[in-house]
Amino acid sequence: MPVTTARQRVLTQLNKSGRASARELARTLRMSEANVRHHLRVLASDGRVTIASIRAEGRGRPEKVFSLSAALAGDNLAGLAEALLSAERSTLNVERLAEVILNSSPFANLPISKRLAMLVEKLNERHYQSRWEAGAEGPRVIFGRCPYAAVIEGHPELCQMDASVLNHALNGDVRQIEKIEKGRGVCIFSIR
Repeated sequence: MPVTTARQRVLTQLNKSGRASARELARTLRMSEANVRHHLRVLASDGRVTIASIRAEGRGRPEKVFSLSAALAGDNLAGLAEALLSAERSTLNVERLAEVILNSSPFANLPISKRLAMLVEKLNERHYQSRWEAGAEGPRVIFGRCPYAAVIEGHPELCQMDASVLNHALNGDVRQIEKIEKGRGVCIFSIR
């Protein structure tokens, strides 16, 4: 059964559409407008979404239009990341980098479902917009967004790093079976 919270669905839709009002999100996500507004307030209070504009159409209250915040877009350090990755290309240890990105020790000795839930939470703190779902051949971890989008094309080793992060946390054989291309689609990793 997929584990996707309502807030993650709102974030994923804003990532797809770029910007939307609570009314538009409610219609697309088949949620109540009040529920969407609640999630937008929470997401705005912790800096994940921002009010992009205000529409004043006809009579009634103006409508707020939301978008992902610049902090969630996460590309503010792209130049530095590009320079560091280029300088260290031949000596970059993706396994060590994965250990630094996500300390896997808290995951040890937990059931797989708890490890997956905790992993998704940690990844979402790092702007992956991730979720997991059960599959016939084992669980799959899905990234709705690549936080390294600004540099990933020139540095595919970051995909290896992501696989290592998952491998360390889940202690399984992790393989990337789908990849976000030019900001579209999702990354999917299978775990066996």
